[in-house]
Amino acid sequence: MSHPGKPAVVLVSGGLDSATVLAIARSEGYDCYAVSFDYGQRHRLELEAARRVCEAAGVRRHVIVPLDLRAFGGSALTADIDVPKDRPDEEIETGIPVTYVPARNTIFLSVALGWAEVLGAFDIFIGVNAVDYSGYPDCRPEFIAQFETLANLATKAGVEGSGPFRIHCPLIDLTKADIIRRGLALDVDYGLTLSCYDPDEEGRPCERCDSCRLRAKGFVEAVGDHRRK
Repeated sequence: MSHPGKPAVVLVSGGLDSATVLAIARSEGYDCYAVSFDYGQRHRLELEAARRVCEAAGVRRHVIVPLDLRAFGGSALTADIDVPKDRPDEEIETGIPVTYVPARNTIFLSVALGWAEVLGAFDIFIGVNAVDYSGYPDCRPEFIAQFETLANLATKAGVEGSGPFRIHCPLIDLTKADIIRRGLALDVDYGLTLSCYDPDEEGRPCERCDSCRLRAKGFVEAVGDHRRK
């Protein structure tokens, strides 16, 4: 279904998934407003990737919100905890990894909801995925459904019936390879993105963290050679 000119807020991290979600929202005709978060992540170079992705997509506006979650820590992305490297696939697929940032998607979606209400937008897009990293509790369909209910209970727009708000998760049931295929069909330039949780100072991926390994595996399965992007 096409929604020409209808405003939508899209969460854009700078990684592969969010770049694909942004392309999907644009392909459906939404007028996209992108939001990224400078939350004290060790891989904050992803914000440069987010800028590149949003510029290439021609979003209406891109806002980077400062929100320093290092004040709490509790994650390998926001505290002095080593990022796991070289984990086998079966270990990656089991349990909640230390790269989980406590309540991150709840916080991010809440901020996006606030901006959406100001914009008069009732559609929010996020690139959560329940296939890869299935251990993340804030990437599950159940969480998204409950947050959508909250959005319509906790806002003026929701209470007055101007909505309803909808949280769009077009990648939630897709494998990484399927996500990549979808993005390539929409001409996403994955060379603009950064997925690594522990890149070097030049922004080069470590190729050993869970995110790098899943990305590489996805490209091998999707196009036969992850080095193409």
